[in-house]
Amino acid sequence: MDAETLLLETEESMLKAVDFAKQEFSGVRTGKASPGLVENLDVHVSSYGSVMKLKGLAVISTPEPRLILIQPFDPSTVHDIGRAINESKLNLNPLVEGRSIRLPIPALTEERRKDLVKLVKSQAEEARVRVRGARKAAMDSAKKLKAENIVTEDGQRDLETQIQKLTDKYVKEIDELVVVKEKDIMTI
Repeated sequence: MDAETLLLETEESMLKAVDFAKQEFSGVRTGKASPGLVENLDVHVSSYGSVMKLKGLAVISTPEPRLILIQPFDPSTVHDIGRAINESKLNLNPLVEGRSIRLPIPALTEERRKDLVKLVKSQAEEARVRVRGARKAAMDSAKKLKAENIVTEDGQRDLETQIQKLTDKYVKEIDELVVVKEKDIMTI
């Protein structure tokens, strides 16, 4: 491995951490209906004998600002989907109506909004930890490149500086995502 490859791999893994944060944030309720709220929900489908993501089992739409409509491809999975929503941390009550599920999104209380902000901040910290983990692995690889005489001591220092700049860039990006999501949650 050379220095350029190391930087590319490091940036790719840091980008994955940011994408992880975005995906986690999409599952946090903001008071308005969004398919992202439920699409990554794991559903145990008894007739299939496996666990699948909700987005693979149904069409998810938002016909009204405070309503999510879930229409399963296979009507026999309606009750499995309803059970998965009930067992999730979303605190939502699905209304099973024949071949579809209506999911009303109640208005958030001030206390619940603050709890959701705390949740977002903990998810952001988890993403930052992933970025820092990628940084540590890259720094270790830079030391290994120096030990194998692939880069010079100055080259190692430059590499570490570039790795730190990547780390700062992606941690800042996560922080910006938190600010946007917090504003979204706290807006009534």
